[in-house]
Amino acid sequence: MKDDRAQASDRARLARLSFIALGVVYGDIGTSPLYAFREAFHPEHGLPVTPDAVYGVLSLIVWSLILIVSVKYIALVMRLDNRGEGGILALLALLPRQHSGLVMLGLFGAALLYGDGVITPAISVLGAAEGLEVVTRAFVPYVVPFTVAILIGLGVLQRRGTAGVGIVFGPIMLVWFLTIGVLGALEIARTASIVMALNPWYAAQFFVRHGREGFHVLGAVVLVVTGAEALYADMGHFGAKPIRLAW
Repeated sequence: MKDDRAQASDRARLARLSFIALGVVYGDIGTSPLYAFREAFHPEHGLPVTPDAVYGVLSLIVWSLILIVSVKYIALVMRLDNRGEGGILALLALLPRQHSGLVMLGLFGAALLYGDGVITPAISVLGAAEGLEVVTRAFVPYVVPFTVAILIGLGVLQRRGTAGVGIVFGPIMLVWFLTIGVLGALEIARTASIVMALNPWYAAQFFVRHGREGFHVLGAVVLVVTGAEALYADMGHFGAKPIRLAW
């Protein structure tokens, strides 16, 4: 009886941690694919909006998520922790001080982390706020002020700590993922052929057809995994299992 209660308690705790992780860890990567797809077809890349190009870009996006998030982070990198802590700073603490080359690499990685921490929230919130322009162009002048207001609000909210932020944003992200999941399923039902983008052959053919321009577009596609490093960096807050379960 006690074992059953303990298992039920463990399952409830795992579910709660996974739910909170959804609001903290996946807030960024949950919006990244939207502006990544838009940026891939930005006029400066010169990429025509043709079926082959759409399939190619979608294939690159899908396989970027599979290889970088599912394989690299979920399956491999999250096994490398420092007493349960993840992220470049946790790994930096493990480096032997006498190996200056390794220390410099660690410091370089830490600098990239700080840079990412500065630019990623702004890009993600701005990308989400720009969705107002889809409704009506009358919102264009308000996109930047709205973005600044959201970022200030998030800064104030962070005082509550990781758990407080997760409890607030967990339900929001759950509704968000359910919404885009339902909308995506409806669109797939209308045009079922789009699932062919799961074939990596379209990604390979994309580079064959577009050459150097294809690699320029790849720079926009990489935006799709913006925030993926949070899976590893936030291991100390939630543990690996809740983060994997949420994914």
